[in-house]
Amino acid sequence: MTQNMVAPGLVAGEGAGARLLGGKSRGDGRIVFPMPSGPEAERYEEVELAAEGTLWSFTVQRFAPKRPYDGPSGEADFQPYAVGYVELAGQLIVEARLDTADFASLRLGMPMRFTLLPYRRGPDGGEVLTYAFRPVCPNNEEKP
Repeated sequence: MTQNMVAPGLVAGEGAGARLLGGKSRGDGRIVFPMPSGPEAERYEEVELAAEGTLWSFTVQRFAPKRPYDGPSGEADFQPYAVGYVELAGQLIVEARLDTADFASLRLGMPMRFTLLPYRRGPDGGEVLTYAFRPVCPNNEEKP
């Protein structure tokens, strides 16, 4: 079984060394996510985004999303999850899944760290991963 990302070109590296890939405009230095593709990509330099940021905004998804969502669906498989915007200082604000089951502990401005999460199973039975951010405790450890 293989391990794949939910979409190509989103992440560089693996495990603790994985980072989101953005694009830095060659014209004005503005950073975007994801890295543009096709002819537009020529206007950008690929950059690894910061692994840590702060929670800017969030909500909890309490029902299965509609198409084109292709993760676990249906009442039996669906588990509520948090999604939010994480500010990567000096770069941009990125939307991401938030890796916590303790929704009540989420606070605006709290430190967050990049991680990869299982999203679904692919046709070959291998894990398909997505990117996320996980809350960081004051002692700089990730919260469970």
